Amino acid sequence: MRPTPSRTRTSCSAPPADIPFTPVRLVADESCDFSVVVGLRRVGHDIVAIAETMSGADDDEVIALANSDERLLITEDKDFGRLVYAAARAHSGVILIRYPAAARSSLTDDVVKLLAERGTALYGCFAVLEPGRARVTTTAT
Repeated sequence: MRPTPSRTRTSCSAPPADIPFTPVRLVADESCDFSVVVGLRRVGHDIVAIAETMSGADDDEVIALANSDERLLITEDKDFGRLVYAAARAHSGVILIRYPAAARSSLTDDVVKLLAERGTALYGCFAVLEPGRARVTTTAT
């Protein structure tokens, strides 16, 4: 029986505002809105888009790539939550986007803001980004 990952809401707090911009390394799953990829590249983040490099890759391949390259995985696919929590898959961090159609106009700006506020503190965490809030937990496998 595999262990259930522990969850803590306090370990991934935002870094102090006086810390300079640090590019974050990410992998964007094919489910991720491509405008997010473009926006993150525009502000200087290092992002690999699965749609450009490994189109059709399954979830196991995507999370393995993100983990091996020490990149945050950004996705809109809830299956990654099941991989991290139920299957206790190793990961370097996941950002799950949950935005309804009515709120999508602010999606890219909100992802950029999340990375500006929390940046590399998101490595090893599981974050759920929704309109108006981000829930961030640590996961240990």
